[in-house]
Amino acid sequence: MTGSDVPPSFRLAYVPGVTPTKWVRIWNERLPDVPLTLVGVSAAEAFDTLRGSGADAGFVRLPVDRADLSAIPLYTETTVVVIPKDHLVAAVEEVSTEDLADEIVLHPLDDVLGWETLPGRPAFERPATTADAIELVAAGIGVLVVPQSLARLHHRKDLTYRTVTDAPESRIALSWPEERTTDLVEEFIGIVRGRTVNSTRGRPQTPPQPKQRKAGVAKSGTAKSGTAKSGAGKSGAGRTGAKPGAGTGGKATGKTSGKNPRGGSAAPKAAKRGKPRRRP
Repeated sequence: MTGSDVPPSFRLAYVPGVTPTKWVRIWNERLPDVPLTLVGVSAAEAFDTLRGSGADAGFVRLPVDRADLSAIPLYTETTVVVIPKDHLVAAVEEVSTEDLADEIVLHPLDDVLGWETLPGRPAFERPATTADAIELVAAGIGVLVVPQSLARLHHRKDLTYRTVTDAPESRIALSWPEERTTDLVEEFIGIVRGRTVNSTRGRPQTPPQPKQRKAGVAKSGTAKSGTAKSGAGKSGAGRTGAKPGAGTGGKATGKTSGKNPRGGSAAPKAAKRGKPRRRP
């Protein structure tokens, strides 16, 4: 099977916390003949997956190296602190990083917030993953500050979370290798940006066709022109006496009897009556 015989397909990478269900559904509706394959990757592996042709595009967390990757920022996530349900922080709606000063704040190796200064007190050892850190929170070892999507992803009945107002935030973007901006990538960009199925952006546009005049209009114009010429001919015939039997200055009657051959009046002149002669 040659390269041209391989049916088209699309591979979409996504990092933990992103739910691509909505966009995948729209893709399947618009391109039912092009299967879309989801590729789950960690935040750290996402860019290598794109560069290594492991996916055509992917939902990643910013920042993105723009040297060889294109990216469209989509949304910013709320940052929350994950705590046991019986924790004091659970009694309020939101907290600041200062409110966590006395807490052991876990900092997993796959952290995506990029802290300059981690709040609270550091743990004795950094958990390998966010999932491991969640287990430590459930065991009462400490608390964990993460994007809200990750708190939902690792939801447990014995845990809850509250908004942290001044913590760093994580931004989600759609990214793809700049040199491989294919038609299918453009199609997916349009779906993510909310373009309708009739949108022509990103697709070659068909040049406008010249408008054709309706046959009825052309015929109507010809008929009018012919009518004008016909009328002119009739008028000329009436003026020049083209009709047989018409006089040079009189009206055409279509009859030849009783006409003056010299062009006079058609009515015969009355005979002159003289005085009667006397008989001798």
